[in-house]
Amino acid sequence: MFIGENPIHIEKGDIAELVLLPGDPLRAKYIAENFLTDAKLVSQIRGMFCYTGYYKNTKVSVMGSGMGMPSASIYVFELIHYFKAKKIIRIGTCGAVSPVAQIGEIILANQVYSESNFAYTYNDYPEHVVKANEDLNQDILEVAKEKDLKVHYGMMTTMDVFGPYIDFERVLGRIPKEYEILGEEMEAFGVIHVANSLGVQASAMATVVDSKFSQVVLSSEEREKNLNDMITLALDAIIK
Repeated sequence: MFIGENPIHIEKGDIAELVLLPGDPLRAKYIAENFLTDAKLVSQIRGMFCYTGYYKNTKVSVMGSGMGMPSASIYVFELIHYFKAKKIIRIGTCGAVSPVAQIGEIILANQVYSESNFAYTYNDYPEHVVKANEDLNQDILEVAKEKDLKVHYGMMTTMDVFGPYIDFERVLGRIPKEYEILGEEMEAFGVIHVANSLGVQASAMATVVDSKFSQVVLSSEEREKNLNDMITLALDAIIK
């Protein structure tokens, strides 16, 4: 195994121990500009922006991860191995595959299922379910209660492909029936597995932006507005 002295995908610089991980680097920029004070761009290799600033006087970094587990896992590993990140919360969007979660609402993962071989390739982990950090999730749920935010707490699935572009019913049909999947996305399983493997707290939450039970599709502007509740929830929880 080759691990160099310096990170390859993140510039060496001032990165906090508390990190929010959106997929879109422009969403990282949006969060830094609208929610952090004294935010500075500390890395932009391959256009994947990372900002460090302060939220309620606590240093926080927000970094784009790209799409899919291979991309996200690179940033999670480097954040932990090279920058000593202690808490990571993936914040993203997802599609609802259960009528329980409505468009615009938040899903917080207690567990994530994936039929991918990602974890087996990563370190011979043979299972297809990973568990988010319970302590971090309890902080998120407590903050949600304080803010009177509706959060659906349950299982998500991470797919290797973008669900709307395939017959994802075929994939969902292969998931064991005992798992009640609320939403599907492309990064959470990898993020949590790498963090779990390295002994770091991590979780994942996502705002529902489309649903198999609804014809409503949010515009990019509507998505941004609906994401604000999730962003403040994640920020307040990660600094607890």
